[in-house]
Amino acid sequence: MAEHLVSGLLEACVVVGASNDKLKQVYESQQQENGLFLPLLDPEVLQVHAPPFVTKEKITEHGIGSCSRGQRRRSFIKKKSERAVVAPGNITTSEGSTEDMSVPKDLDLVALPQLCFPGGLQVSKEQNEDHFHFLVLTDVFGNKTHGVVVQYYRSIQLSQEGVLHQNCNNYKHPRLYTAYGVCVISKHPYYTALKDCLSCLLGQLKSCRIADMEERVKEFSAKLALVPIPPPGPLHVMFTLRPLTIVLPAREEKDRPVIDLDLHLPFLCFRPRILLQIMTCILTEQRLVFFSSDWARLTMIAECFMLYIHPLHWQHPLVPTLSRQMLDFLMAPTAFLMGCHISHIQEVATETDDLILVNADEGTITSDFVDIPEAPHAAALCFKRRTSGLQLHYDIEAVHQGVSLDINELRMQRRKWQQNLNWEIEKITLEFIVNIFRDVSDHLNYEHRVFNTEEFLKTREAEDQPFYKKVLESHIFHTFLKERLSRKTDAFTRMELSTRSEAQKKTGVENPRRLTMQEMARKCSIPENRLSKRLGRSMPNLGEEKQLSVPRHASLTKTQAIPAVSGLNIPAKPVKIFKLPDFPPPLVYNYVHHYYGEVIHQLGKAMVSLPAGDSYLLARYYYLRGLVSTLNSKRLEALSDFQNLYRTDVELFPGDLVQTLVDSLQKEERVQAEKRPELKRLLSKLKSEEKNELVTDDHVKKFELPKTSMHLEKFVKCIQESGIVRDTATIHRLFEALADGQQKMVDPERFKVFYTFWKETEAEAQDVHLPSEVIEHLDNNECVYKLSSSVKTNNGVGKIAMTQKRLFLLTEGRPGYVEISKFRDIEEVKISTAQFLLLRIPSLKIKSSLRKEIFEANLKSECDLWSLMVKEMWAGRRMADDHKDPQHMQQALNNVLLMDAVVGCLQSSLAILAANKLAYFHKMKNEVPTVVPKPTVEALKHRINPSLCMTSPQTVDVLLYTPGQLLFSECDLDGTPKLWCALSHGTVVVFDAATWLMQPNCIQVGSKPLNCMLGVDQEQVWVGSQDSVIYIINTCSMTCQKQLTEHRTGVMDFALEEKSRKFSHSQVYSCSADGFVLVWDVLTLKVKKHFQLDCDGLMFIQIYNGILWCGARDCIMEVKKNGVLQRKLFLPETGMSINTTFNSFLLLEERGEIWTGFSASGDLCVWALTDLSTPSNRVTLPECSEVTCMIKVKDQIWVGSHCSGPGPSGVSGKIFILDSDSCSVQKELQAHTDRVQSLCSAEDRYVLSGSAKRDGKIAIWKVE
Repeated sequence: MAEHLVSGLLEACVVVGASNDKLKQVYESQQQENGLFLPLLDPEVLQVHAPPFVTKEKITEHGIGSCSRGQRRRSFIKKKSERAVVAPGNITTSEGSTEDMSVPKDLDLVALPQLCFPGGLQVSKEQNEDHFHFLVLTDVFGNKTHGVVVQYYRSIQLSQEGVLHQNCNNYKHPRLYTAYGVCVISKHPYYTALKDCLSCLLGQLKSCRIADMEERVKEFSAKLALVPIPPPGPLHVMFTLRPLTIVLPAREEKDRPVIDLDLHLPFLCFRPRILLQIMTCILTEQRLVFFSSDWARLTMIAECFMLYIHPLHWQHPLVPTLSRQMLDFLMAPTAFLMGCHISHIQEVATETDDLILVNADEGTITSDFVDIPEAPHAAALCFKRRTSGLQLHYDIEAVHQGVSLDINELRMQRRKWQQNLNWEIEKITLEFIVNIFRDVSDHLNYEHRVFNTEEFLKTREAEDQPFYKKVLESHIFHTFLKERLSRKTDAFTRMELSTRSEAQKKTGVENPRRLTMQEMARKCSIPENRLSKRLGRSMPNLGEEKQLSVPRHASLTKTQAIPAVSGLNIPAKPVKIFKLPDFPPPLVYNYVHHYYGEVIHQLGKAMVSLPAGDSYLLARYYYLRGLVSTLNSKRLEALSDFQNLYRTDVELFPGDLVQTLVDSLQKEERVQAEKRPELKRLLSKLKSEEKNELVTDDHVKKFELPKTSMHLEKFVKCIQESGIVRDTATIHRLFEALADGQQKMVDPERFKVFYTFWKETEAEAQDVHLPSEVIEHLDNNECVYKLSSSVKTNNGVGKIAMTQKRLFLLTEGRPGYVEISKFRDIEEVKISTAQFLLLRIPSLKIKSSLRKEIFEANLKSECDLWSLMVKEMWAGRRMADDHKDPQHMQQALNNVLLMDAVVGCLQSSLAILAANKLAYFHKMKNEVPTVVPKPTVEALKHRINPSLCMTSPQTVDVLLYTPGQLLFSECDLDGTPKLWCALSHGTVVVFDAATWLMQPNCIQVGSKPLNCMLGVDQEQVWVGSQDSVIYIINTCSMTCQKQLTEHRTGVMDFALEEKSRKFSHSQVYSCSADGFVLVWDVLTLKVKKHFQLDCDGLMFIQIYNGILWCGARDCIMEVKKNGVLQRKLFLPETGMSINTTFNSFLLLEERGEIWTGFSASGDLCVWALTDLSTPSNRVTLPECSEVTCMIKVKDQIWVGSHCSGPGPSGVSGKIFILDSDSCSVQKELQAHTDRVQSLCSAEDRYVLSGSAKRDGKIAIWKVE
């Protein structure tokens, strides 16, 4: 079999007990001392059984394959009293020679006997009850193996000849009993299943002779080695060990552990308050010791707590079972979690000072010298509320059920109840972890992998600070941060998203760092619901005014702050059980080989019986069959099954195992693999990935203020790490404002003052209190960003307040509200002077279109700054309105806040001059006064920025609109239309096309540019990449779980052919740059046919009336569906330069025309399908140097272009709208400041255009 490649359920089976010599000594001493004292014996390893149990050997000369059991070197038992003691790792044969046992390298045979008998091996005069307990074994690298031990007793007697026997019938002397321990070790924590297996073995051992014991254990071990481990997902494996049927549950997900125990056990031992204290001790990495009178309880409880804190991982020693000889482990200086017998509790408490002692028998937790941290208040209250509704007692649940006469049916009923309860507990404990760490992502900088610890702590309530200060320094949290910074999508991420309120989901990507009026009103009306005093946020959220901006966390110390939404209403997924055939004689190769063949046959039958399109379950069958083929040394068949995981569920692909399989291929096998196309692709892909393997950077950095002067590059990095601002262009302007003279360096002391002023301003804004009479005049999502000092105005004395929408006066004395102006209504801003006695005081005058009276305020020294800020906000508002781009207002506000910090930092006469460098929109207004043409204003509805989360704009390579569903599925919770945007380097960003809000978490598909996208069956989006892979995104889970790898070069375009007959399947045609066209069955994702076209760089493909139209750089081809070329259309002979190529083409089937655009020409050519020799019409687009894309909308042709050079308006990307009948330009839209890269239609009501990276935005146009 396939040794060292993959293991089954069993890693090893070890038998532990006392040697015959010691038993003989004990027996004889008992006869002499009349049984007054029975000593404790030191247990020893008696047998070790580890796979492989059978190996294929050469065919004998008679032609019959001989079989080797391969066990002489792998198991041993002391059969003779004169045999020497065996050292761990060696075996003494009957001839007295010693050879290597080759036991699993992770198995420590020195410590194992003590762990199998943690209380010592006691010879007794009575036959004690059998006893199970559980082990967790950890090697020096932190890898865990798991063990289940059963202790059972056999009688011992000394015959007249002086020979030691067991279970003999000579009763002249008092009977003594000795214990044996059988320990089954596995890499997987199948505690319940292995306990059931040992229960079946126990019945055999009690009835067999001692001489047969080794053979029974060996056969038992060999059977367990035949059991494959199910892959993550809904497919469980079942097998039979008489008289029980045993189920191996699969992991729910790849990154989640197996759960095969009763998760509610700690709830039966501890009250919720104690449970929370134990979890916080684990999270803060205390030194914990569990105590119980039952050894089995220790490991089960410890493992439950490890599962409670998932997806966080315990990083320190975990030894839930300490034998009496191992108590000195408790003196270790590091954090640990260990378990001892309750009899040692006083001794441990006396000898140690800084341990936290947990008594599982009494349900208590104590510590004399360590403060036990309390869990964050709101998260703890939510946890207690959730757990109060759990039904923890099976008898109550089953009181209405009758008694089944089938033991396996009874066990199945109990298992189903336990699985449902485990699922509920998983959700509750995960929600607890999410509530504790929900806001961590708000303080991360992903680009530079920085976590701002200081600012995060400021957002925590005072009563929760002790817990957070400890947990932020833990290794557990450090690993958690690595995963968050790597944008890992796991159970934590999914629940965090699903438990956001609707208002929180609408806040978009960034959240406001100031209190909204809605929150301020809540704060005023309910004092106990106060917000955190210091919400140190960095970027404001100024989406469209229709959006409701609410901070993600009002406060996690209030029960109202914990979302009471449907995050926990997720039902358990239905499971499918695959039953293994009955075990063969497990020590004979031919039988084992036939058994594996039968398993593969049964898996094939199960795959055939699956409903069409159930690729999720099909992937599990492929994985399991590949695993069994590997165990059966069928390497090529295994590789073929693993290759199929790309198109069913690539998440399951076992990369390390496949690489090991490939490396182990024999020469003949490698030749055969090269002849099979799918295996040849797999080998090529593995070789390519091995060459391009990159070392991932997983460090986590804490933000620190700089200690040396910074040049521009270092300054950009430092500002982004601090979280002040992300946009690179804005940071460059800030550098110009703060840099010293000609040196162009920012002094560390100046940066420190700037950073401190910025954070203090944020903190002060949190304490702004507006009376309810003022709040009612403002919109719910408005925030106060700047307050002046108290000044005299022509409307009385008060403070000028600035929000993202308006200026208003907060009058003093009796607090009141006087609106000065909304920014869009301002007509003029100027500085004047007011006479006061002999002084002339600077004043600011603001004229509004809605007020006759000019507002005037004597701002004194603040006048210049306020004038600059108001002008920037005014210009930003006008720019946002003109270009229908709300992000301009966001950027203007951010510029204003930076101006304020720069002036506060510099405190000199040059401060305003420096701040003026940040007035980007005010300069744009003065330097480039542009008027947006009327056709553009009328057609443009909105702009969105898909690069909002990134440091610089990205090219929008492809756009795809998918319509909403009236009858949407359960997985698509909203059923809303979506806009899919393919950006640079394989990033896909998704917008809700009903609100134009960006969905959280982008989707990464490879790292190369993306060329095309196609919506298929409302549940899939196909993405063609330059790396030759077709990525299939599931629109329900918003993850990419399937890949089609049959292309050899970049995938350029798709064409969908809907099913033509009732029982036929839809087909997708995909083309790649090397001229290959593949035809895919949408349901099975298999290639139905393929062909290659002779052309230069195939780029486009369309299908009409069963005919394919394929566009390349040098020609456009009419092709039958079987690949037979019918006609070719070549580049026009006149009016084109040498470097001109086809760049886009559009098939107007109802008009019988083809429209083509070119790479180095502003011309459009129209060709009649009846005559492809010369174009029937040619249209020259004004000021156009290249046609980039075309789409048909109603009776119009929308053409994206690149202008020869940006005009005075800075526009270099235009959209031309042509009438398809007259071929004339109807409208010319000034679309983008860079080339129009992509176009798509939204149900013929809107057209969306994406631009190249100098602009990087998406414009939404209304179709007339």
